[in-house]
Amino acid sequence: MKNKIVLFGALALSLLAPLAMADKPLRIGIEAAYPPFAFKTPEGNISGFDYDIGVALCEEMKVECTWIEQEFDGLIPALKVRKFDAILSSMSITDERKKSVDFTGKYYSTPAKLAMKDGATYKDVADLKGKKIGVQRSSVYDRYATDVFAPAGAEIVRYSSQNEVFLDLASGRLDATLADSVNIDDGFLKTDAGKGFAFIGPDFTDEQYFGEGQGIAVRKGDKALADKISAAILAIRANGKYKQVQDKYFAFDVYGK
Repeated sequence: MKNKIVLFGALALSLLAPLAMADKPLRIGIEAAYPPFAFKTPEGNISGFDYDIGVALCEEMKVECTWIEQEFDGLIPALKVRKFDAILSSMSITDERKKSVDFTGKYYSTPAKLAMKDGATYKDVADLKGKKIGVQRSSVYDRYATDVFAPAGAEIVRYSSQNEVFLDLASGRLDATLADSVNIDDGFLKTDAGKGFAFIGPDFTDEQYFGEGQGIAVRKGDKALADKISAAILAIRANGKYKQVQDKYFAFDVYGK
């Protein structure tokens, strides 16, 4: 009789386990230093396009979500050791990153740009010889600048956050930065610190480096979660919630082609 009770208890727990798992909050990693996609309000709260899209996705999936801050270059390592379940932090979907994590479908796509002193010229990489170019460490912009600009004679200077790049660019310690065009525009050019600077040169969209747009990363093999979030992205685009969030931050279609 005792064995039957033990077996019955084990069976009950096994049946309840999926329900318990569903009740667990979805933990999302984010770097909150990347305006207008993610930043801290004066009250210390996380805000921005990434955050608001995440809130909309959690509502669509009917799950509770918690947010965990992490510097960008530590996001994938922290995901791997299960500090959180997903990364929603403007992470480009690239073949290199796919070796470490799985991605949802994209949730936006914007080009990379160079920003320099207004009046500077850029016809090709030769114009960057001897220039100090700031990039965020471990970003797609770091990889592109390292592979393309450095061999042409540019010095690549790496930082933990793009905000640190902007500070050194404004102070004259850098000649340029390569970063997301929207982040440069909102986080620098439209601020007092960015006066006298401008976009220089073309859009940088080489898919080998900049990928297929920005997606949400999950642990390798977690297809169920990736599919669930991908379905939610399509749902909020169809029901208008995506556009509501987009229009709060942008006057154009940030989703891209």
